Amino acid sequence: MESKIPAENSIHVESTLNTSSRRSISSFQSRTSAANSIREVSFAELGSKPVRYGSRAGDSEAFSRSLKEINDEDARLIYIDDPGKTNERFEFARNSIRTGKYSIFTFLPRNLFEQFHRVAYIYFLVIAVLNQLPQLAVFGRGASIMPLAFVLLVTAVKDAYEDFRRHRSDRIENNRLAMVLVNNEFQPKSWKDIQVGEIIKIQANETIPCDIVLLSTSDPTGVAYVQTINLDGESNLKTRYAKQETLSKFPEKEKISGLIRCEKPNRNIYGFQANLEIDGKKLSLGPSNVVLRGCELKNTGWAIGVAVYAGRETKVMLNSSGAPSKRSRLESRMNFEIIILSVFLILLCTVVSVCAAVWLRRHGDELDLLPFYRRKDFSEEVVENYNYFGWGMEIFFTFLMSVIVFQIMIPISLYISMELVRVGQAYFMIRDVQMYDEASDSRFQCRALNINEDLGQIKYVFSDKTGTLTENKMEFRCASIGGMDYSGSKGSSEIEHAGFSVQVDENILRPKMKVNPDPELLQLSKNEQDTNKGKQVHDFFLALAACNTIVPLVTDTPNPNVKLIDYQGESPDEQALVYAAAAYGFTLIERTSGHIVVDIQGQTQRFSVLGLHEFDSDRKRMSVILGCPDNTVKVFVKGADTTMFSVIDKSLNLNIVRATEGHLYAYSSMGLRTLVVGMRELSPSEFEHWHSSFEAASTALIGRAALLRKVAGNIENNLRILGASGIEDKLQRGVPEAIESLRTAGIKVWVLTGDKQETAISIGYSSKLLTSKMTQIIINSSSKESCRRSLQDAILMAKKLVTVSGVTDNTEGISGAALTPVALIIDGTSLVYILDSELEEELFELASKCSVVLCCRVAPLQKAGIVALVKKRTVDMTLAIGDGANDVSMIQMADVGVGISGQEGRQAVMASDFAMGQFRFLVPLLLVHGHWNYQRMGYMILYNFYRNAVFVLVLFWYVLFTCFTLTTAINEWSSVLYSVIYTSVPTIVVGMLDKDLSRRTLLQYPHLYGAGHRQECYNSKLFWLTIMDTLWQSVVIFFIPLLAYWESTIDASSIGDLWTIAVVILVNLHLAMDVIRWTWITHAAIWGSIIATWICVIVIDALPWLIGYWAIFHIAKTKLFWLCLLGIVVAALLPRFVVKYLYQYYSPCDVQIAREAEKFGNSRDLGVIQIEMNPILDHPQR
Repeated sequence: MESKIPAENSIHVESTLNTSSRRSISSFQSRTSAANSIREVSFAELGSKPVRYGSRAGDSEAFSRSLKEINDEDARLIYIDDPGKTNERFEFARNSIRTGKYSIFTFLPRNLFEQFHRVAYIYFLVIAVLNQLPQLAVFGRGASIMPLAFVLLVTAVKDAYEDFRRHRSDRIENNRLAMVLVNNEFQPKSWKDIQVGEIIKIQANETIPCDIVLLSTSDPTGVAYVQTINLDGESNLKTRYAKQETLSKFPEKEKISGLIRCEKPNRNIYGFQANLEIDGKKLSLGPSNVVLRGCELKNTGWAIGVAVYAGRETKVMLNSSGAPSKRSRLESRMNFEIIILSVFLILLCTVVSVCAAVWLRRHGDELDLLPFYRRKDFSEEVVENYNYFGWGMEIFFTFLMSVIVFQIMIPISLYISMELVRVGQAYFMIRDVQMYDEASDSRFQCRALNINEDLGQIKYVFSDKTGTLTENKMEFRCASIGGMDYSGSKGSSEIEHAGFSVQVDENILRPKMKVNPDPELLQLSKNEQDTNKGKQVHDFFLALAACNTIVPLVTDTPNPNVKLIDYQGESPDEQALVYAAAAYGFTLIERTSGHIVVDIQGQTQRFSVLGLHEFDSDRKRMSVILGCPDNTVKVFVKGADTTMFSVIDKSLNLNIVRATEGHLYAYSSMGLRTLVVGMRELSPSEFEHWHSSFEAASTALIGRAALLRKVAGNIENNLRILGASGIEDKLQRGVPEAIESLRTAGIKVWVLTGDKQETAISIGYSSKLLTSKMTQIIINSSSKESCRRSLQDAILMAKKLVTVSGVTDNTEGISGAALTPVALIIDGTSLVYILDSELEEELFELASKCSVVLCCRVAPLQKAGIVALVKKRTVDMTLAIGDGANDVSMIQMADVGVGISGQEGRQAVMASDFAMGQFRFLVPLLLVHGHWNYQRMGYMILYNFYRNAVFVLVLFWYVLFTCFTLTTAINEWSSVLYSVIYTSVPTIVVGMLDKDLSRRTLLQYPHLYGAGHRQECYNSKLFWLTIMDTLWQSVVIFFIPLLAYWESTIDASSIGDLWTIAVVILVNLHLAMDVIRWTWITHAAIWGSIIATWICVIVIDALPWLIGYWAIFHIAKTKLFWLCLLGIVVAALLPRFVVKYLYQYYSPCDVQIAREAEKFGNSRDLGVIQIEMNPILDHPQR
């Protein structure tokens, strides 16, 4: 099909490459005919090698090693119904699985190891150990251990409970029962005890316990229908087949003996290569003969198979990467600042110890008699020294005691506060009614509390397609038949229902899903079958009804005379086409492996299915050969337009072909999924030639896939075009708007899907991920060298586009890459050669220059590999979202994993950090809650550093004026209560409730999310400004009272109470200056903490057995006390107030601009000011 794009928009890399109909640069597709070879990762190698992500994806036949016969060295030998002999040479894995993270023996060391990744924990452990030494025991020994022990215990209990749930799930799974053949009869046996080689019987609706090769089924033709939700996330039924040679064998009555040679365990869920030797015959086995663990048997009474892979060697387990320990990026960054604070602490301690050394040297002769440092003990007749260890050791002990006294410079309370704040944030996310899904009655779930703030820094979103972006519900929209476009769908309800019922055996059969037919086309299909146009319509809808693998299932309704036909199949597209055919009077009623029954306008007709060539990624089409009631043989073909027009005889109906091309372009522009349909009648000689070739290819042991493709290619030619169809893949509500908001926020959205390339592109258009202005780079390669050339050509082209865009469109200072409309589309075959190789770097370079990336036909582990590709090469945060078991590896690999609790099972939800009902909820989750969480947590960390450091510095200044003896004027109880009662509650409340901007503003202006990308709330600049402010405030707090009372007779306890109250009032007012949204809870927390401090100080000083009895009452009576408090507050906060004022009014950030607009309630100003917002730039690569 020729491109409809103007010349200036169509760019050719090579003259031999064709442009597609949607502004595609080119399809970088290998023209080599060599067969694809699978990259196998045997299970034996997994222990010593890292996980490789380049596993095969795509069509099962295309990726099987069909050109190479399996020999005994490369194969696993399985003796049917003889597990003893099967496991004699190699002990294959039993069927038990384990997903738990810890065991009883490894829990304590491994959990402690993971917890001590927090640098502060190591610091507090050292402090606790030092405090156990008699020479350094500043506090009680037990009291020094309790805070750290409490935090470790709480975290360990939480981790233990989570792992207990995993072990419990494993135990339930391993103890499920299956019917296994033992002594010629099927007996129940636990899943964990099943061995490779045993024969297993599965009943309807039961789950397959391990990977099995089918031997027989309840269907006479050997067909079994399975549902693969737990494996690939698809809810449609798939067909699997038992070999005809094993169908008639019943294991209970006769001994079945045979040998299966199959490939070693690997992660390729789409491929299986094996041979079966039975009764002297050698049969070829493929993916259609194997059923994988986790699938469910549906609409089949029973199925019998032999276990080939068990336990951890099953394909579903090999595709499940282990659950990693995720830690917040903010918390990881905080470790660096904690190291800086530790250095600062060491500096303070060094100053104290050096000054103490100088002082001891100067006053060495006076130490025996100095009242506050009396070295000699004169209470006994023999005068001895107190615990004095000499000048050098005294300095050393002074240093260590300084560390203990100043230990809260590193705030362990911060970790407790962070955990509590995260719980509060999770509560508000869970209770958010805008993230409640009525359809599934599911609320938002917060399954990982330690990464809430990461939601505010996401740069890459990796999304599954089926069930995540879409509802996985296709709807037939329009058709082009004989060059005529039928897309009216304006029929009356009477017309609509007329084609929806079929009379069969006194029962009315009605398709489960309704389609609104086009009135003109409906009339043609009913009344004008004798005309040429009517015959084209007849053949078109017969092709839709027959050329598929759909299975019609009849279900009951409340009316016993009315039955519903539920069309089940692997492809939702095929379902939509069959429902459309039924709406126009071509109702598929029955399908077996040998025939189909179709009701055509009330007349039941039976067609013999003489052959079926299934869809593969090379041909991109499928065909069925039908024996018709009039004794003719016809081949019906449907497929992608790119391949169908090459096999259509354009000399027959050139005008129709051209008209159809125009209709296809129009359908594609609407974002519809398109298929072209053609047919031709076979002569007896043609049929005989095809039949013999088909039989030979089907039974070939070597090169079967290539031979079948060749046979299909020979029959699928010189076709007469019938028409084309347009199908809409129903997107979830709000998906286009959500993607647009995310991209406006500077978030890159990548779609990773196991679906076909055409499907992904169509969804890209309908979801507004792809636009008509974008130029597509398509890479479909089948060799490493071809991938290399394609990537190099694509990078050169992308650079040219960036350069052009940078010159022509860069009007607002935004980088050219951000404006370049380039989309990369790549398939799983190419990724096999790219991932885990030197080509990864080139792929990332290309992808970073693209606005959109679509990956098609990718296996589960390849999805994780793509996420890892980005994580390894950039410091940006990644988020993966999916709904099926095939998304688990991707979800666990990303920094943040989100599961959709939809129709595709619960595996994604169980593996995720957060779970929700719809993709559109990602917008409030990131743009609103993510922004709030990041802003709150970033501020809370800096505030905790300031709050503790200012208290430590007051103690430090005092030590300098008391001969460096590490005594303190502040009461010990006040020191303990400072982080517990005096200042902790306001921090937690503000961390939970404060909002810098309203929800409405954050959703209306997604650019505001860029604050997280630019790390505006937590960065090195803010940290050092906080430290400078802390130093100033500590100087003010300490020296104003010191100078005011310099010549007075006030005691240390009284001035210590003044310092205590001044610090508490100051840090709470400091917090109050930064609070944006005041609530009664915030007022109660901040002012209540100040009142609580006064009460505690009064109570402590009223206890006669404590030092400083009645001190507060003595000092509070003087005017100087209150003047000092006022002077401290004003002098300490005035510089901060001035700096904030100047910064906010002369160099405001986006958030401050939006806040001002909110404050004055002028949304028009906000709209104007938005133009001034910072550009969203990419961070430098790692």
